Amino acid sequence: FGYVELGISRGLDVDQFAPGLSFFFDAHIDFFEEIAKFRAARRIWARWLRDVYGAKTSRAQWMRFHTQTAGVSLTAQQPQNNVVRTAIEALAAVLGGTNSLHTNALDEVLALPSEAAAETALRTQQVIMDETGVTSVADPLGGSWYVEALTDRIEAEAEQVFAKIRGMSPDGSMTGGILHGIENGWFTGEIADAAFEYQQKLEKGEKHVVGVTSHTATVGGELEILRISPDVERAQVRELADRRAARDQAAVDRALAAMAAAARSDANLVPPMLEAARAEATLGEICGALRAEWGSY
Repeated sequence: FGYVELGISRGLDVDQFAPGLSFFFDAHIDFFEEIAKFRAARRIWARWLRDVYGAKTSRAQWMRFHTQTAGVSLTAQQPQNNVVRTAIEALAAVLGGTNSLHTNALDEVLALPSEAAAETALRTQQVIMDETGVTSVADPLGGSWYVEALTDRIEAEAEQVFAKIRGMSPDGSMTGGILHGIENGWFTGEIADAAFEYQQKLEKGEKHVVGVTSHTATVGGELEILRISPDVERAQVRELADRRAARDQAAVDRALAAMAAAARSDANLVPPMLEAARAEATLGEICGALRAEWGSY
């Protein structure tokens, strides 16, 4: 909503730019709650775009979102169980209406995915798509009394959070509330509190994680993980040094200086960033120039 408000404040037509906005969500392990979460998000977006920001076209009111299964739900203990967790989370995302999907590999909690683990993650999506039939209908659980009630509850609770954020802004805008919440640490605190509450439930035995806090006996052996050779790092360092030696350093310096000047003003920062990239400034150099202007959060 903050981006929508900023776009409108710059004179953009919401019906023109809103269809280009998209979201990135996590799918966690509480199956029905996750489905309801996605359904509630879609409702909220459509209603706010129509009623608050005046969008008239259906395309502007559609919430487009990508979903990744929750890496935080993966366990190092009995990692084969992660295949089951990922499948459940992916199915919840599909039932909730996701437009695209990323499934985590079973060994990501230990290392970069092996080719075999990555293939299993891909096949999880393909089984859901080709074998289950759940993609044949837009909202498979619509009308379920439990899912509808849970969707209503999550939607109402989300609106309470939005109202609190808007209340942080002197002008009642979402944009102002978001910026204020970032600056005073409100968002960080909410995330930390949620993590602390989750850990407390684990330690008190109120929440069970199979293979970690319950059903810990196993016949499984140690998992073979992907190990990256140090030669890869050395090769990358050499390639970067060669590119820096071959580029026009003066052009890089000019592009970074222009980008830093834009960062000190209200100018559009995207064009000078693109020019810096075209001059072959590295990502580290671009971030470093912005860090010198803005500091680190």
